[in-house]
Amino acid sequence: MSIVIIIYLLVAGIVAGLLSTTAGLASLVSYPVLLSIGLPPVSANVTNTTSAVFTGCGALFSSQKELKTSPQTTLTVITLTLVGSICGSFLLVTAPATTFEHLVPFLILAAGILMLVPKKNLTKEVGQEHAQSKPALFWKGLAILAVGIYIGYFGASAGMILLAVLTVTIRQTFVVSNAIKNLAILTANLVAMLIYAFTAHIDWGAAIVMGAGFFIGGYLGPIVVRHVSVPLLRRLIAIGAFALAGYFFYTTYL
Repeated sequence: MSIVIIIYLLVAGIVAGLLSTTAGLASLVSYPVLLSIGLPPVSANVTNTTSAVFTGCGALFSSQKELKTSPQTTLTVITLTLVGSICGSFLLVTAPATTFEHLVPFLILAAGILMLVPKKNLTKEVGQEHAQSKPALFWKGLAILAVGIYIGYFGASAGMILLAVLTVTIRQTFVVSNAIKNLAILTANLVAMLIYAFTAHIDWGAAIVMGAGFFIGGYLGPIVVRHVSVPLLRRLIAIGAFALAGYFFYTTYL
């Protein structure tokens, strides 16, 4: 690996880490970069997931305050995404990823729309959520589980999709929802990486170099989120989602 490629992957990792921990759009940068250095699609996908583990590690260090706010909700989200990721990872090695590729544009489009759904403006963290009916909890849990399956199976823009789901399913500030999303993605990616290590080809050199950049960007992302306008950030994420949905629709159907 040349020094130019190393710098290229490191810078891409920093940018992707920032995008991941602020908007969940890491794959907008990292996946195309891995393809551009010659990795085949499946290898690029699993290498990207492996690199993304470092993002969560960086975010974990800088999100301690938010994660302590609602431990029960955090544990529930992590458990559901973890179970889903395990199922999705095994599904990937038994069924072609093209099955999901046709759904990806619509999933990302839906995530963008969810980002624009009006939500009561919480100005401070909520220690615990109000009691909800069992059917409501079931459907919200099912939605998070489905995102977990998507993370393990395909994963493109999974962070953004999970963040969009969390903003409408849990009663927390955007900053706390984002922190929970980062930790959930970390655990899901970690399990997926362990499964891929025995079932797929990971380019460990690229994963480690890009992962170093991911760690830096992942650490800085939560700090940035604390100091930006949440409505503006949600609108920017929605715009990015619509653009990405259009890109995936074009490459899949046209």
